[in-house]
Amino acid sequence: MTKTNNRCRLVGINHVALTVDNIEEALSFYRKLFDFKLRGRTDKAAFIDMGDQFLAISEGPPQPPDKHRHFGLVVDDREQLRKQLEAMQIEILPTPGLDFIDPWGNRIQVVIYNEIQFTKTQSILQGMGFENLDKSDQALAELRAKDLIE
Repeated sequence: MTKTNNRCRLVGINHVALTVDNIEEALSFYRKLFDFKLRGRTDKAAFIDMGDQFLAISEGPPQPPDKHRHFGLVVDDREQLRKQLEAMQIEILPTPGLDFIDPWGNRIQVVIYNEIQFTKTQSILQGMGFENLDKSDQALAELRAKDLIE
């Protein structure tokens, strides 16, 4: 696709930022759910590495939970995460997929890598330690319809 006007084009998301009231508690909570490395850390912020993207967690004033504003997090195994959320007694919202609200009111919608268009290069996946994350036929068809793959 070539640029056809004088506006810039969206390329992707570098990071998503969440506000929590305590960095240590937030890192402890998220470590129970996900296997991750920190990209960086300060007194008031932590940066969870997701290959070529990251999740920024920063201390700030508490916010009430929001039932609509959310971000989508991509995982390799949604059912494993569901079991962990249930074991931790974290409320799972009644949606067709997997949505939950963390202890700081951040709504997180969880999607599985092979079912969506979002794609990382094979070299990035390998660098992240993933050997086999194939796309579903539907996800491949969506990518082909947009001429993003052959």
